[in-house]
Amino acid sequence: MPLDVVYHTLFPWENPYSSISRSLACQLARQGHRIWYVNPPYSWRTLWQRRREPLTQKRWKVLRRGHPLEKSIPELPQVKVLQPPPILPINFLPHGKLYEYLRQYNERIAWNAVYQWLHRHGIRQFLYINCYNPYYLPTLPAAAQACCQVYQCVDDITQDPWTARHGPQLERKAISQADVVWVTSRRLYTLKKPLNPHTYLLPNAVDVDCFAQALAHPLPRPAELQALSGPFIGYTGNLDPYRIDYTLLHEVAQRHPDKQLILVGPINAQREQIAPLRALPNVHFMGPRPIEALPSWLQHFDCTLLPFACNTLTASIYPLKINEYLAAGKAVVSTAFSADICTFEPVIFLAQHPAQFVQLIDRAIAADKNPELQQQRLSIARQNSWQARVDQLFDILSRHSKCKQLWKAEN
Repeated sequence: MPLDVVYHTLFPWENPYSSISRSLACQLARQGHRIWYVNPPYSWRTLWQRRREPLTQKRWKVLRRGHPLEKSIPELPQVKVLQPPPILPINFLPHGKLYEYLRQYNERIAWNAVYQWLHRHGIRQFLYINCYNPYYLPTLPAAAQACCQVYQCVDDITQDPWTARHGPQLERKAISQADVVWVTSRRLYTLKKPLNPHTYLLPNAVDVDCFAQALAHPLPRPAELQALSGPFIGYTGNLDPYRIDYTLLHEVAQRHPDKQLILVGPINAQREQIAPLRALPNVHFMGPRPIEALPSWLQHFDCTLLPFACNTLTASIYPLKINEYLAAGKAVVSTAFSADICTFEPVIFLAQHPAQFVQLIDRAIAADKNPELQQQRLSIARQNSWQARVDQLFDILSRHSKCKQLWKAEN
């Protein structure tokens, strides 16, 4: 019997890079479950600022009237995506009665859209997952008839200036009210367990079948690499202001002038962080690529990088891309930014300081194509598949008293 899963997340389905929400939703859908994926709503301010972007233009006529949008996913018929109506921009407000009043007003807009959507499709009993969006609908009202409510914590919400403004107190409430809490790293487990005894560690994972294509057979060389001569040092993922060590990347490019540093992903960093890299002839920003295209890029990299800064934010991160790299059989050079990344030390090159990071790149390139090491990397990735995570999640739910009704429906 298929299970209905309402997945409300801070990460839109259309994100130009892989996200935990979409990856988990895809795995559940492949197992036959119906996924009702709720994108975060635009604020009116954001909608206006992005009105000329292609995706926003497609939605502009409907959203500007304050209506929701529903989208089907042709390649995954079990998935439907809801874009709620726009909401008021309120994050700039200080804590207080005005903020809370307007937050509840925004939440009513989001809930009305979700409720009408589910009612229209005849969805009654379901699993509700809120992924890192405590701002709206962290938990649903009793009238929603959710059998079990899960809050999914994927980052330290105190460390990003935007989320830190109101996120910590809203997340504490969300965690305390959830039936089950799922965290993705060891540090997050330590931080969140005191707020809810039903907190479990379920790290990020990988679609092994997708990324193992890089090992299985030759893939087309991306057109953007055709005119470049390697070796290629690659990073795939969001280039954000807080996770990436841009000084380290600059040092890598300068110390390896014979190699091309290829950065695949959206650029959300500050201009002053990126400008020194743009000035170097062997650094190439390739922009975002869909997850399905990443195996082609990875196959043609001679080693991959995890150049994360070592700070409070990254100490709580178990990155999606570590298992993506390993599933593709790639040699990985990483900073020692978290306890979780250190558990991969047997199969990656782990640097304790910037100079060592730079030095390890040549060793990684020499080891990248070693068939035995490639299979070791793939073996580790297989232990961290999304299938394994889904199995772990249902095992947790089957043992939780408030989720018995859901578990009976699943079986």
